[in-house]
Amino acid sequence: MKRCPCGLDRPYPLCCGALHAGKPAPTAESLMRARYSAFVVGDADYLLRTWASSTRPASLELPPGGEPYIALRVLHSEQGGPTDTYGEVRFEALHPSGTQREHSRFIREGGAWVYLNGTAF
Repeated sequence: MKRCPCGLDRPYPLCCGALHAGKPAPTAESLMRARYSAFVVGDADYLLRTWASSTRPASLELPPGGEPYIALRVLHSEQGGPTDTYGEVRFEALHPSGTQREHSRFIREGGAWVYLNGTAF
């Protein structure tokens, strides 16, 4: 069975694939991992669906087959737990063209975690 691109040692259908199929993310970090995986597998609908309404773009185009990321490293998570309403995650996404580093912020909308915005560092 295909491993999940998020870096956790789980099969994709039982990890981020379940979130892509509609299971809610229990934490901000799990949403960030699922969004990274959505970039890898080319699931623009999931990315838009999990973007805060106040910052969501009208559309999102991904390369055919998804982004060619190599690995994800979560550097730090703050708040973003099952009972929180705000969370932050710092991560590195390794790409053939370099490393993307981001400090992402997440909020809850309608009880679900969504991506608010991020700052490169």
